[in-house]
Amino acid sequence: MSIETGMLRTGLASVAVVLLGGLSAAWLTQDFQVWTAEGARRLAVMQTPVPAPQATLQGADLTGEDLRAVLSAMPGRVTIASFIYTRCPGVCLALGDSFQQLQQALAAQADGRVSLLSLSFDPTHDDEGQLLRYAALWHADARYWHMVTVPDQAQLDRLLQAWQVVVIADGRGGYEHNAALLVIDARGRLVRIFDNAEPAAALAFARSLS
Repeated sequence: MSIETGMLRTGLASVAVVLLGGLSAAWLTQDFQVWTAEGARRLAVMQTPVPAPQATLQGADLTGEDLRAVLSAMPGRVTIASFIYTRCPGVCLALGDSFQQLQQALAAQADGRVSLLSLSFDPTHDDEGQLLRYAALWHADARYWHMVTVPDQAQLDRLLQAWQVVVIADGRGGYEHNAALLVIDARGRLVRIFDNAEPAAALAFARSLS
């Protein structure tokens, strides 16, 4: 075999590897639209909104209310939600900061088109009293921002699974979890997910739905 023929075969093989790699990447990343599991979650929600399952809430004036009914009855009927636990020393603090910014933006315009909802996934610790203390810590105004939990573990698990919220015990009494700003429409469907550092973008989108 000549040197030229060998070089040609090597070149063709390299091209084939690149093409196969590209096709594999396209399949794994849904036509290059996502590169991470969180990205895939966000894209899936944009393409197919996810309804809230039945879940009875606990927390201040919403105790005993069903999540779906609360979401459809919120002022403006559009909600920005997040999942937290009150003992969280990390990402929940960033979420609290983002929600304070959102509350300030809503209060500045007396804007009732969007409501804020913090959902604790730690009902054993975060009972109604603890949630009230946590709300006071963050200066949550009940006209705009509610803090609740789902005391029934089976209902809570279904909610976390439906909205693909990952919660893993860290072995030190706390949890590792994904954190984001979830926009829920008037039909109680999760329709868009934003980074917790994007409160302005989340609010602008939520207002566009109201």
